[in-house]
Amino acid sequence: MLPLLPFNFSRDPYLLLDFSASNPDLTTLDLTNIDVFNDYVFGKLRAAGAVVGVGGYNEHRVVYRNSPHFTPTTDEAREIHLGIDFWAEAGTAVVAPVDGVVHSFRDNAQYADYGPTIILEHQTEGFPRYSLYGHLSRASLVGLQEGQPFRAGDKLAELGPYPENGDWPPHLHFQLMHDMLGLHGDYPGVCKPSERSLWLARCPDPNQWLGIEGL
Repeated sequence: MLPLLPFNFSRDPYLLLDFSASNPDLTTLDLTNIDVFNDYVFGKLRAAGAVVGVGGYNEHRVVYRNSPHFTPTTDEAREIHLGIDFWAEAGTAVVAPVDGVVHSFRDNAQYADYGPTIILEHQTEGFPRYSLYGHLSRASLVGLQEGQPFRAGDKLAELGPYPENGDWPPHLHFQLMHDMLGLHGDYPGVCKPSERSLWLARCPDPNQWLGIEGL
């Protein structure tokens, strides 16, 4: 398993979190209220005795339906999640999973966006060319430079608190991409259902490399 967070997924307890319509909890919760959302996520982790929550790749999520960032009034809503989320306390360290250099970074500060984001570029054979780390702390971007190298296992960033992380419960959005499509510091992390196959081909399942059981 590649390094990414300071958890051992073969030993430490973790919880799979479901944000699709099949989760009955979501019918009664107002997850547009960040305090309610945060209490729900971390309450579930505490109840399960888990140190981290995980999941979400290719998940058809209902949690985006009340956000104009994902649900415009004139177009199809974006509801298919293209990365894996790791729900853990703000300040949790994020490390580079393989060798790479900083491709780009940005504070995507719009509500419900990534907040502080870092994208690495890799030359590792058999691994996708780019990796994205979203919902970081603003301090994670201080002093960062494009082209800056990171070795596998080097500390890259820390999870950010809300609201600076895009106004989400603290978590890491980790996504892999074969092609940046000319973008810098940002990349779609959720797509339209009608374009699901196209985006999943561009963004392969990170668990192919992470190897977390049950995902």
